[in-house]
Amino acid sequence: MLEKLAGIEKKYQDLTKQLGDPELLGDPHRYGQVAKQHAELEEIVGKYREYLRVEQELQDAEQMLADDPEPELRELISEEMESLKEAREKLRGELRILLLPKDPNDDKNVIVEIRGGTGGEEAALFAGDLFRMYNRYAERQGWRIELMNSNPTELGGFKEVIFMVEGHGAYSKLKFESGVHRVQRVPTTESGGRIHTSTATVAVLPEAEEVEVEIDPNELRIDVFRSSGPGGQSVNTTDSAVRITHLPTGIVVSCQDEKSQHKNRDKAMRILRARLLDKYQQEQQAELAQARKSQVGTGDRSERIRTYNFPQGRVTDHRINLTLYRIDSILDGDIDELIDALQTAQQAEQLKAMEG
Repeated sequence: MLEKLAGIEKKYQDLTKQLGDPELLGDPHRYGQVAKQHAELEEIVGKYREYLRVEQELQDAEQMLADDPEPELRELISEEMESLKEAREKLRGELRILLLPKDPNDDKNVIVEIRGGTGGEEAALFAGDLFRMYNRYAERQGWRIELMNSNPTELGGFKEVIFMVEGHGAYSKLKFESGVHRVQRVPTTESGGRIHTSTATVAVLPEAEEVEVEIDPNELRIDVFRSSGPGGQSVNTTDSAVRITHLPTGIVVSCQDEKSQHKNRDKAMRILRARLLDKYQQEQQAELAQARKSQVGTGDRSERIRTYNFPQGRVTDHRINLTLYRIDSILDGDIDELIDALQTAQQAEQLKAMEG
């Protein structure tokens, strides 16, 4: 590990020199690439240098003990050494995590798709609750939300809602939300007070750049139609809604929230690119059994990942057996504890795989 860290520090020093090169300053594109690489290594190099400092202080303390000092001084040095050893072990653990392979999608924006599952209108209402939860979480993170497409119901839920989350590290945190979310509660439409179980599915897709996914225009069928609101009533008098079908895969994307056909088409293409990138990456992961073992859960959209139980006020994440008794604050967007625990569990799996 230390040899690898020394190599990373050397690369960091080389990049630092390059950033001071006047020739590089004259090439904004290349300067941006070098600056990005430099920033990506900054945290790990800083941690490595801190580790070396602690290691040197520990060696100095050992040398002082070897010189056979007075008993009182010996006791102070021994206490200092214990503290330094603890700091060294903590830094080693942090460095091991920093050296884990990074998901290339982690820094990307994401497209989140929420759909009501089993449970009819109650499932649609729960989809709306999840949409609000992620909106509130994005606000806490300082991220921007852009609604891409929605199919609302008359009671205020959603059969489907698709939105973009723009912000640094959005995918690294939200990627754990893909799967089936289950709710247990007495629906507002239930007069007998019986608890019902409903579900909603969440898909979190990294935004795909045009260079990542090439789409042949000849492989697209584009239809335009008149947008409609809850219950099917028309909300637009022009054919501004757009439906794009990717013929080779059969993927269909519809967008109708904008009044402009051009804007709806642009949003539909962004969703299509994200779905295609996700499809290709899912196929690659299916071929790599070892990669799947190092994930928290299977990543399968049909996997039940979390239950929201209203009568008991609890939320349980089934992948890591974590239960929290604060359902109201979680549905208000306070999901950091869940996401942090999932990230920690995945890192532990990755470390175990590497050591194995």
